[in-house]
Amino acid sequence: MSYTANSTRYQNMEYRRCGKSGIKLPAVSLGLWHNFGDVDVLENFRNTLKTAFDHGVTHFDLANNYGPPAGSAEENFGRILHEDFKNYRDELIISTKAGYYMWEGPYGEWGSKKYLVSSLDQSLKRMKLDYVDIFYHHRPDPETPLEETMAALDLIVRQGKALYVGISNYHPEEAAKAFKLLRELGTPCLIHQPKYSMFERWVEKEGLLDLLEREGVGCIPFSPLAQGLLTDKYLHGIPEDSRIAKGVGFLTENNLTEEKLNQIKQLNDIAQQRGQKLAHMALSWILKDPRVTSVLIGASKPEQLKDSLQCLNNTSFSEEELKLINGILG
Repeated sequence: MSYTANSTRYQNMEYRRCGKSGIKLPAVSLGLWHNFGDVDVLENFRNTLKTAFDHGVTHFDLANNYGPPAGSAEENFGRILHEDFKNYRDELIISTKAGYYMWEGPYGEWGSKKYLVSSLDQSLKRMKLDYVDIFYHHRPDPETPLEETMAALDLIVRQGKALYVGISNYHPEEAAKAFKLLRELGTPCLIHQPKYSMFERWVEKEGLLDLLEREGVGCIPFSPLAQGLLTDKYLHGIPEDSRIAKGVGFLTENNLTEEKLNQIKQLNDIAQQRGQKLAHMALSWILKDPRVTSVLIGASKPEQLKDSLQCLNNTSFSEEELKLINGILG
């Protein structure tokens, strides 16, 4: 049976302007970093995407190496897009990235024009698409001249393979240079994707958010729940089905120190006083900043996605709450 999207899908989602562009993104976007590879259940993946779109989530974020195995998230996404979302392509913002290791030899990672153009060609084939809406350079390359990497992004837009370009994991100094080069080439940077959460606040400390505001570039943080630490999952120890227990991702038992656990418990108390779960508060806390365009969440099943969207019910914080939170986070 063909999929028909919910007719009221745009009524309850907030859409925010992405920097000084013509693009608006949903306040919550779905990242396909985990849970969408060949090791996962395709029907679950399909239902999660439909649930997201039915709730006004129009932005799906991928990368060449998402899986596992690398490439399989794009392949699975392409299949579902082709089977279920064909009629809705123009209502979607689809992004992908290249920068991390993807294939053997000297042209399979980092930031050369050769790698970026080849990688996007492969991504488009996997997703059965003519173009993506946003193409990112996934991480700075210390050896390739930034001029070459930015020229590759400009070329990709001129070839019609992407409508907009972005960067990810760039610190302010590198980002400022990248923005200047792209502006001079005539393809301004649309968006920056940094790692940002209550536990990882370098974007504030290093002035990245200020830079993005000055430059008119959007911001879409990833890992807003610190790989699951900013949820109620670890309040009473390490559950068997958790990422730490399974050894999935970057979280290890060493991340869950006594001090960290104490912070999580105190933050959870504030969340409860606000009538929120800790995860909802952690997402709301990022969205409170008008410089943030959207926040990227992951979801292993439709119910988890619907639960995360409850963060939109309360994105304002009192001065007192912010003071308490900053006190806990030190």
